[in-house]
Amino acid sequence: FTLTVHNNIANVVARNGTPDQIADHLPRLMRGDSIGGFLLTEPEVGSDATAITMQADKTATGWVLNGSKAWISNGVNVDLLSIWAQTEAGSGAQGIACFLVDADAPGAIRGAPYVLLGSHALGTTGFDFENCEIDDAALMIEPGQAFRTAMKGIDLARVNVAAMCCGLLQRALSEAIDYTAGRPAFGKHVGDFQGIQWMLADVATDLEAARLLTYTAAALLDEGQDATVPAAHAKKFATRAAFNRIGECMQTMGATSLSRERPLARNLAAAKMAQFTDGATEIQNVVIARALQRQYGGAPNATD
Repeated sequence: FTLTVHNNIANVVARNGTPDQIADHLPRLMRGDSIGGFLLTEPEVGSDATAITMQADKTATGWVLNGSKAWISNGVNVDLLSIWAQTEAGSGAQGIACFLVDADAPGAIRGAPYVLLGSHALGTTGFDFENCEIDDAALMIEPGQAFRTAMKGIDLARVNVAAMCCGLLQRALSEAIDYTAGRPAFGKHVGDFQGIQWMLADVATDLEAARLLTYTAAALLDEGQDATVPAAHAKKFATRAAFNRIGECMQTMGATSLSRERPLARNLAAAKMAQFTDGATEIQNVVIARALQRQYGGAPNATD
């Protein structure tokens, strides 16, 4: 996911940056000499991104940033910050702009790394901004356009999260099949028992469904079409399937699955974290429900 976030920033710069911003930042991002970070979430603002309170105040020569950002992937090692800030208090999405700021800019204060359940390589942390002065050249996306751009990036991230969960689940299924095929029990192998076979068959079905949902959303993104709802379906289903079914794969392997020599416990933690990354499962339900209401002209009911 660190690479997904970094590539997302490079994509935003390539598509939205000024010629100078592209020349200054894109080559270094593409070489990996500069690591990118996406700063939207705040300590008190998560799913409702229109409610961000980090303020960008206009000055004669640029802007002054004040506020805090949280849950920044790559935050420990980030070099280039894409900061989404409010330029007009109370204006919601219309007032949000995006700025490109060096992570070591005066007034930008990097927080300590978060100590989390798993995914430690993500390097998650927060940033505080205290009278951080930047010039006009730092503005990449103007108010009125920035929020829409951020949401497009989140659609892509949700599809990538779904794809990663397919990978986690595939690894767990492969480990479980290999282990149960060779583990003796009661005169046979664990994998010879129908109960175990059916558990793994259910895992395989959910994996296939998660992949198809992910491929559908990814294809729409590749074609430049609206993928918001398909991305929500894919992210919701794949993250839930990965967490539940990795647990079942572990169950077929017994206590052996807890060993650090195997990836399942680590992958289970990653799958749980994926349920919160780029919108919790409940937010995907909000996206899907709103689409249903638009499609059917009212609140969906159980008889439709």
